[in-house]
Amino acid sequence: MIEGVDRERTPAGERHGPRSSEDDLPDIPTGDVDMAAQLALDRGGFAAAASAPVPAEPIAADGSPVRRTGLRNGLMLALRFVQARILSVWGLLFAAALCPPKVFADFAIFSALANFVAIAVLLRFEAVFFQSNDRVRLGRAFRLAFAAGMVFLAGMTAAILFAASAGWVLRGFGALFLISLASRAAIRLMTAEATAEGDFTTIGNSNVVQAIVQPAMMILLIWPLGPTALALFAADAFGHAMAAIYLVWRRHKALIGFVRLRCWSHRELMESAIRWRTAPTYLLPSALLSFGFMVAPLLALPFAGNALLAAHVALAMRLLEMPMQLFNAAVTPLAMNDLRKREGADRQHWARRITMGMVAIVVVLFAGVAIVALGADYVLEGTQWEGVGETMALLSLFYGCSTLVGPLHEIGSLSLYPRRQMMTNAVSLAGAALVMWWFGTLSVALLTAIGCVSFARMMAHIQFTWTRMGGAPALPRAAR
Repeated sequence: MIEGVDRERTPAGERHGPRSSEDDLPDIPTGDVDMAAQLALDRGGFAAAASAPVPAEPIAADGSPVRRTGLRNGLMLALRFVQARILSVWGLLFAAALCPPKVFADFAIFSALANFVAIAVLLRFEAVFFQSNDRVRLGRAFRLAFAAGMVFLAGMTAAILFAASAGWVLRGFGALFLISLASRAAIRLMTAEATAEGDFTTIGNSNVVQAIVQPAMMILLIWPLGPTALALFAADAFGHAMAAIYLVWRRHKALIGFVRLRCWSHRELMESAIRWRTAPTYLLPSALLSFGFMVAPLLALPFAGNALLAAHVALAMRLLEMPMQLFNAAVTPLAMNDLRKREGADRQHWARRITMGMVAIVVVLFAGVAIVALGADYVLEGTQWEGVGETMALLSLFYGCSTLVGPLHEIGSLSLYPRRQMMTNAVSLAGAALVMWWFGTLSVALLTAIGCVSFARMMAHIQFTWTRMGGAPALPRAAR
């Protein structure tokens, strides 16, 4: 049963419900590329369906960078992401030309596994950052997420040491995985903090830093180590580590205020963990299920009887992630920034308009990608990558639908029904698993079927956004 939480109407209006305590966290959703979430959090849990809609308030106090930014900073962040991807694509293509297909497929699995585990490192407590307009509360949430991450990484270190001693994994690969995982977790933590404070410049620049360092290290390591998986794994770990270091350097003044010794308290951590326990309860499973569905084609790679097709799928996924990430980086913050200022019927109306616009953009974008990919097969004829264009065209359906689901998932987090999306992701992942079990091996038919499941998932999210973004019916005054 989901317990109720106090909500407020606009400042000029009448406030209903019990008065919140000083420590209650205001329900102020905001957007980020992958982390914006609607958490109406207090000591009890999420808001009941009968609660009033969320008021439009800034993340921080007067003079906040968020208030001074908006469309301009959202577009600048998208531009930085474009620059980063343009810088990184040459290294990706160069590595694909040098490395055997099997090595490239192994790297894709390594990267997907590190990204998946990194979601759980902070137990999704970083999502609480976007519910606070008070630096004191932001500091408490930051320390809780940092402590959860340290405990998780300590457990992961022990697990990797045990696996290495048992001979299950090579020590070098285990160490690189741990470095890559810790760096990804640090990036998630620092990006969430910078987003809450409105520092979009730092976020965009960190993408550029990683886009320069990681491909360069990939090429430099291939020279002495050869075209091996170790070279690609090490470049991945080094690139993410440099991006994390850059974020810490740029945000060090804010971090000092959050992590100085006198701010730490065992009692505070316990109280915060209890108070915000609904974050890992709802958001973490939903995020993991959504990511699991996104890498469904990768999960089918171990069952591939054709190693060349597996390599084509791995490369196509890496290339298709670029327009998907670009779209999410440009659209999600702008959509969330607009919708958080609205409520009730007005929010529902604008959610529908934004959805229609996004559908049109995604159709044009990925139809173009599919056409270009098919044309690229003529250029690649006679090489080991001949046929990758056809694979990209087939996966365009899967990635086009998943691209649209990204911002729809964040927009839907403003709804009063958060568990609906978690169930949608669970059913979708189960459907993808059933399809893979039915076909039994990686094939063109399997990729087409997974694309159809992705289309059904997209339609479910569209229906949710189309109908569930308005406010709940008002309660009788006696029940308020």
